[in-house]
Amino acid sequence: MGVVNRLIVIVLFEGVDLLDVTGPPEVFSLVPRETTGRVGYEVVLAAETLEPVTTAAGVRILPDATFREVGERPIDTLLVPGSVEVEGGGAGEGESGSGADGEGRIRPIVEPGTVAWVKALATRTRRVTSVCVGAHILAAAGLLDGKRATTHWSTARQLAADHPAVRVDPDPIFIREEGEIWTGAGISACLDLSLALVAEDFGEQVALRVARQLVMYLKRPGGQSQFSVPLETVSTTRRIEDLRHHILNNLGSRLTVPELAAYAHVSDRQLTRIFKTELGTTPHAYVESARVERAGNLLATTDDTLERIASVCGFGTVDTLIRAFHRRLATTPSEYRARFRTSPVQPAPVQRAP
Repeated sequence: MGVVNRLIVIVLFEGVDLLDVTGPPEVFSLVPRETTGRVGYEVVLAAETLEPVTTAAGVRILPDATFREVGERPIDTLLVPGSVEVEGGGAGEGESGSGADGEGRIRPIVEPGTVAWVKALATRTRRVTSVCVGAHILAAAGLLDGKRATTHWSTARQLAADHPAVRVDPDPIFIREEGEIWTGAGISACLDLSLALVAEDFGEQVALRVARQLVMYLKRPGGQSQFSVPLETVSTTRRIEDLRHHILNNLGSRLTVPELAAYAHVSDRQLTRIFKTELGTTPHAYVESARVERAGNLLATTDDTLERIASVCGFGTVDTLIRAFHRRLATTPSEYRARFRTSPVQPAPVQRAP
C-alpha cells in the first residue's frame, strides 16, 4: 500500500516572507519519520507562473506548479503566507520598520491576482490557513467575513480597519474557526500553527514528537498570547532573571512576596520596587500571569480536571483559578478549553501515492 499523503498547497507571490513559506514544510516533512512512513503530506509551492519568486529575504524560490495546475486537484490544505512593504523601502516581515507601535509605516502585500486565485482555490480546499499577515489576503478574498481571526500584532489594527466584517483578535498565536479556517500570528508562530494542523490530522502525540525533533520548547496552544510571560522584555539584571526562572519553574509553590524576597535576599519592599522597575508590574501580578498562561496550556493540550490544573499551577482552588481567568482573559477556564482545545476529528479524505 502506498504512503497516505495530504496535499498542502503553499501560495507564492513576489516579496513573500521566506520563513512563512519554508517553516511549515519543515514541520510537515517530519511526520513520516514519526509515523514510520505510513502517512504524511505532499507539499506543493504554487504561483501564477513557474518563474522564480523573489522572497522578502532576497532568496529566490522555484514554484512546483501554477495555481491553475493545482486547482485541478482536490486540495487538503491551502496555506497563504504573507509579507509587508515598508514605506520608502521594500518588502519584509511585520516587525521590520514598523516603528515603536508597529503601525503607520508598513503595508501588507495584497495583490489582486493572488487574492483572486486564493478565493478560487479555497472552493476546492478542505482547510484554508494563513500565516502572519497572509490573513489580509484571506480577508480580501472574503474568507474571513463574520469570523474571528488573528495576524501579526503590527498589522492587526489595519486588518480590522480595512475589513470591519472580520472580528480581529491580535492576541492569540493562532485561531481556528468553524468551516476549517485557520489564521496564525507572525514569524515563528507559523511553526505552532503547523504543529496544530499535524495534531488535528494525526494526533497530539505525533505533533509533540515532531515538536521534539524541532527542539521546540513545547507545542504552544492557539490561545497563548503573542506576548507570553516567558517572552517578555528581558531584564537588565541577573537577579530578576533568576527570579523569573524560579517563578516559572515553581508555579505550584506558594510564591508569596516574603518567600520571593527571601529567595532573592532582599526585603519585601525592595522586591516590589525591583519588579516595578524591571518588569513594570508587581510580584503578585507577574506570578498570576504566569500561572494563567500555564493553566491555559494545560487546558488546551490535556484532559486534566480543573482541580488538578488549579493545584499544579499553584492556584490552590478552582474558584481561585476561575477568578484569575476572569481578571486576565475575561473568560472562564471551561470556555477557554472549549475555544482552544484541538478536538479529535474524523480523518479527512486523503490522496494515496501510486
